[in-house]
Amino acid sequence: MLRLKDLDILESRVSLNTLPGGKLLINTINAHSYNTALKDVAFAEALIKGDVLIPDGASIVMACRWLKAKSQPRERIAGWDLFEFEMNRLNQTGGKCFFMGSSEKVLALIKEKAKVVYPNIQIESYSPPYKPEFSDEDNRKIIEAINQSNPDLLWIGMTAPKQEKWTYQHWKDLKVNCHVGNIGAVFDFFAGTVERAPLWWQEHSLEWLYRLIKEPKRMWRRYIIGNALFLINIFKEK
Repeated sequence: MLRLKDLDILESRVSLNTLPGGKLLINTINAHSYNTALKDVAFAEALIKGDVLIPDGASIVMACRWLKAKSQPRERIAGWDLFEFEMNRLNQTGGKCFFMGSSEKVLALIKEKAKVVYPNIQIESYSPPYKPEFSDEDNRKIIEAINQSNPDLLWIGMTAPKQEKWTYQHWKDLKVNCHVGNIGAVFDFFAGTVERAPLWWQEHSLEWLYRLIKEPKRMWRRYIIGNALFLINIFKEK
């Protein structure tokens, strides 16, 4: 069972500098994924057994303090923070990055923008079929595309918990020597198809509220019901 107080969570953005090289699976945890993992055993296992877990939400940071958890993250590290850090580092040395997930349209926009923002990175991508479950043939094609590319950095973007479970399930099949990160919405943020909250909202831990205001029909259950459920679940764990 997932227990927030027992997880190893990265402390701060500065800690990203200490990440070792080689094959490394990086996941994020926020209030929504915590709630989901309490009901989804496979998702919980993926989060617990990954190599690095970053606190993508001020609620996780505050909950860890209140629970007197094993890890005491000092700040939120958004998926976007991880993305920028890793991409900037790779751009300095040059290398190859692979995006797996999203639509061909979004991936094309990512490639065009990356030419300007990260000119020293070679970008490759794969758009998987849009379906709840991949067939064995689907998985074979995805894994083959990634392994043939042999990237220095691999981003998986299929929304939680699908992306985390897929990566963990096929971890042994990915013959790559790179950092692998599950970052979901960052694909759309970077492509410009979804607007990220302005800096003031981010700095005041209100990015969730900005997304709720922008997309109330899609986000109300996640943020209104989900945030209340997160508080209840944290009280239960306490």
